[in-house]
Amino acid sequence: MVGGSRLRPGGHLGGSGGGAAQDRAEVLGCPFPDRAKRRRGRLPASSFPRPSETALDRRERRGADGRRESGRAGPGTGRAPCGRGGVLGRAGAGARLRGRAIYQSWLDKSTPYTAVRWVVTLGLSFVYMIRVYLLQGWYIVTYALGIYHLNLFIAFLSPKVDPSLMEDSDDGPSLPTKQNEEFRPFIRRLPEFKFWHAATKGILVAMACTFFEAFNVPVFWPILVMYFIMLFCITMKRQIKHMIKYRYIPFTHGKRTYKGKEDAGKTFAS
Repeated sequence: MVGGSRLRPGGHLGGSGGGAAQDRAEVLGCPFPDRAKRRRGRLPASSFPRPSETALDRRERRGADGRRESGRAGPGTGRAPCGRGGVLGRAGAGARLRGRAIYQSWLDKSTPYTAVRWVVTLGLSFVYMIRVYLLQGWYIVTYALGIYHLNLFIAFLSPKVDPSLMEDSDDGPSLPTKQNEEFRPFIRRLPEFKFWHAATKGILVAMACTFFEAFNVPVFWPILVMYFIMLFCITMKRQIKHMIKYRYIPFTHGKRTYKGKEDAGKTFAS
């Protein structure tokens, strides 16, 4: 007997104290540890009362342990965290995963339709240009979009491995330099599908920027047009010189096939 209460075999004080603690736990929304489960060792050590610990300390310790457990709890662990934060967090994560899976499935389905994909992208570009022309603004966003597309196009025309780095090395595949050499397809630094995906996302982002006045920076647009044309000519001139120097074409025409001689002899039946 301690303070009018009887010491139970489970290691805690019986009497009205246990019922009050259980009521407080139910008000807080956390399950009260069952004595039988606690004796079998199925609950963590934080569920056991500690000597010289008040009810307030015990409540704070259990709340901290519940928050840690809710951070570690997953869809397949069978543990439900206390409160609504963990449930909403898991629901939001599940929705994001489902959205990414649906988006990736649509991308995978559109992979073989190259012409259709680029027609849609050109249509979006046309709609964006009409919107900028009607609004008479957001020229700096259009200039940034043009620079971004130019960088993507240069990466699309460039080989994955720079030939200048392989002049003195025999490691790795090289580009064919003669007509009768072994067929080696041109491997791009930026594949066609990634080029289309990045270009389309850039157009959509620029379209979204036109709905916010903060991106409408006043600028004299003819200067941006002249600067973009000059930058495009300089960049393409350097890229063409690189192609001529290392003798490669950024397109693959297909593997060359060979035919054997036709048999013109006559067959005789025995």
